[in-house]
Amino acid sequence: MVGVGAVFTLARFSEAFLVLRAQQSGIPLALVPLVMVAMNLVYAGAAYPFGQLSDRMNHKTLLTWGLVVLIAADLVLATNDHWTTVLAGVALWGLHMGITQGLLATMVADTAPANLRGTAFGVFNLVSGVAMLIASTVAGLLWDQLGASFTFYAGAAFCVIALLALIKKT
Repeated sequence: MVGVGAVFTLARFSEAFLVLRAQQSGIPLALVPLVMVAMNLVYAGAAYPFGQLSDRMNHKTLLTWGLVVLIAADLVLATNDHWTTVLAGVALWGLHMGITQGLLATMVADTAPANLRGTAFGVFNLVSGVAMLIASTVAGLLWDQLGASFTFYAGAAFCVIALLALIKKT
């Protein structure tokens, strides 16, 4: 589970790149932070219904859905930098967060022995943090060297790798 989570985190670099993409889209600088507000509103609105859904369906299936939504978000953000396209990609990113974030914690709790759950969460968060640092560093390098679109295409490619790892694990 920690390995899948790490690959999953490599696919989901920092949300700061959403703000950078919004800056490129022509959104006035003073309004760019609202991109994070929009993402978090979608995230908050999706978390409860998908949390309920996770109580009734297979977690790996739901995680697969979350990865597919993240692939869609990355592809939308890669294809165009018009502000409406960026907002659509940001909304998909927030939806992905609502589907997956609570689910990943549940999956860690379900796979860890009861007496090692605290350790399991610590290891999971440590590995996820290191993977996020690596993913964001790679994303920043790609952004500087090859541009924003390539960065989001690479994120989609990492999502496909995470999806294949998840499918293989089942």
